[in-house]
Amino acid sequence: MKVSRITLWSIGLTSHETYYMAEGKTCDTVKTHVLCLTTDTGLKGWGEVCPIPHYLPAFADGAPSAITEMAPEVLGVTPLGIDAQMRKLDGFLQGHNHVKSLVDMALWDLFAKATGLPLYQLLGGRTRRDMPLYHSITCVAPDEMARIAREAYATGIRQFQVKLGADADWQADAERLTRVREAVGQGPLVYGDWNCGATKLHATRTGRAVSHLDVMLEQPCKTLEDCAAVRQATGLSMKIDEGASDLASLMRAAQLGVLDAVALKLSKFGGLSAMRRARDLTVHLGAEVCAECTWGSDIVTAASLHFAASTPQGALLNTCDLSSYVEPRIAPDCPTRRNGRIAPPEGAGLGVTPDPDVLGAPILELD
Repeated sequence: MKVSRITLWSIGLTSHETYYMAEGKTCDTVKTHVLCLTTDTGLKGWGEVCPIPHYLPAFADGAPSAITEMAPEVLGVTPLGIDAQMRKLDGFLQGHNHVKSLVDMALWDLFAKATGLPLYQLLGGRTRRDMPLYHSITCVAPDEMARIAREAYATGIRQFQVKLGADADWQADAERLTRVREAVGQGPLVYGDWNCGATKLHATRTGRAVSHLDVMLEQPCKTLEDCAAVRQATGLSMKIDEGASDLASLMRAAQLGVLDAVALKLSKFGGLSAMRRARDLTVHLGAEVCAECTWGSDIVTAASLHFAASTPQGALLNTCDLSSYVEPRIAPDCPTRRNGRIAPPEGAGLGVTPDPDVLGAPILELD
């Protein structure tokens, strides 16, 4: 069984509500790419990646060119020994991890389908029936954010990511965290996320203003060193996101004392193969994992859910059903949230089937 055909689609995903983040970043309608690797036996493996513009060093429109460049190294491969295959691909094309995550995800889907097993069985085995979700709250007026939090709480959500920094007003950010904390009461996890768009001063003033509350901060500043300074000044626990992209960055975050939790995102690390190594190190370092990706629909959500379901007990903070934030739904059979939790897909491989009517005509076909 060898990969004999590469097909790539591009689909516009529209958020149910515009997401406002620090430094003027927004997430409204963005482009997701869906990859299908077809073998000479007719088996199909699927991958998806959806970079948010201006968020990370990942250019969505570069995906077709990178896939074309990597095609000679992908066509003809057997979906076995995927770690070795991806290391070889790293040597062939430097960087472009977000596009490599497409290939890696599709190879894992093929491998699991060939064995007849759900993907989580090959990623370490299923460790839980379902996983807790967090709900991301766009950075708008504090009272509106509190309303969104209350509505999500009513559906069973008990973890809340509060976007901060859209207006560069530290007092407004403190009010946002306060209002959401009050809206959901004591107990649920609440954390404020600047998406590395705050200065040390801004984040410190905000953190000190809410230091009496049970809240966590997420990646306030661009560098891990600045995040550590905020942690030291505020005494608040810290989750790292943008600053974690490889094993070295995880080690550095732990050394600086800011690795209470970490967002492991498929597109940052280059797929499930690298994410497994990052998860092993994160567990060793005693931090908790948020299993997700940058953005996307059902395929990338399914991959994240399999990864979350196989994460060791005590090491999973939460996961995210990205597909619930956007439309259209690419694979209608992808699981949906229930009572604030979600279970991984069943069936072989990723366990989801993309709708050809939603995919439309491919933008790239190679064999």
